Amino acid sequence: MQLRIDPDLHRPATTARPRLAFVGLGWIGRNRMQAIADQGGIDIVALADPSEDCVAEAAALIPGVLVGRTLADALAAKPDGVVIASPSALHAAQAIEALEAGCAVFCQKPLGRNAHEARAVVAAARKVDRLLAVDLSYRGTRALQMMHEGIRAGDIGQVFALDLVFHNAYGPEKPWFYDKALSGGGPLIDLGVHLVDAALWLLDFPRIVKVTGQIFRQGSNVVEDDKVEDYATASLTTGAGAAVNLACSWRLHAGVEARIEIHAHGTEGGLSLTNPGGGFYDFALHRHNETTTEPLLLPPDDWGGRMAQAWVRQLSVDAGFDPAAEQLISLSEIIDRIYASSRSGG
Repeated sequence: MQLRIDPDLHRPATTARPRLAFVGLGWIGRNRMQAIADQGGIDIVALADPSEDCVAEAAALIPGVLVGRTLADALAAKPDGVVIASPSALHAAQAIEALEAGCAVFCQKPLGRNAHEARAVVAAARKVDRLLAVDLSYRGTRALQMMHEGIRAGDIGQVFALDLVFHNAYGPEKPWFYDKALSGGGPLIDLGVHLVDAALWLLDFPRIVKVTGQIFRQGSNVVEDDKVEDYATASLTTGAGAAVNLACSWRLHAGVEARIEIHAHGTEGGLSLTNPGGGFYDFALHRHNETTTEPLLLPPDDWGGRMAQAWVRQLSVDAGFDPAAEQLISLSEIIDRIYASSRSGG
């Protein structure tokens, strides 16, 4: 993909009060817009969505804002950054278009439907020297942050295994999620992306030497190429020999709305992130030592827009390319490897 770089790009690396545009204004887009607005220190200059109702609902919160239907409409306002919450099939192309226009980008996950798309976006950000981040929102939970801090500090010794699950008793409402050409896949790319990212982040992005996976659709592990799965499981092995096991699903008979758990097993203890009550928003963290358990963190925690707010704070200081964006490629590559393993039978 050839990048078209505007020769007039001369925006400073530091943007003390960023001017932001929001593209994609469904529930998640409006939620992130509200979180960023509540933090302050920004100006919202443009909103765009093909749905007039979505635009109108968001615009009611921002008097006088420029409204439109497309990314091009939003870019006409010359924003410093663009927050993208459109369907997955549009993420890569819209992110590249915004980057080429000189904007920093904060995109909903996944960055691309596959690693090829993710690489193209990261390459664009690197070439134009613009900040790029993806809303891997569970990194914003205090429970996962404390788990990360504890592992890095050696609180449970050497971590030799992680077990992660994200089971959703429901499924997405919008039809495009079930069209593989539009979504890239089912719960593995929708929910499993958070599990794979959490595992990589907790273990400081290790080299993954082995990947095996299985996907299922309506109880069968034979999934046609144009269909999306409803259940996925995978095992990863790091270069240091640590084992990572994960499973995720839509419409599982879970007995609760959701089961979201991350268990870190160390040589000197264990840490467990769970969702007490079986909801989507409340998380707890416990430490285990042999037969005893100690609570480290209990709900509540207002975390939903925390990663978006962090992106804005970084943009306010430095709008240049952050090398951490390279990790987004590794994340997409592993998901591709899980799908490939499932097709090849492991």
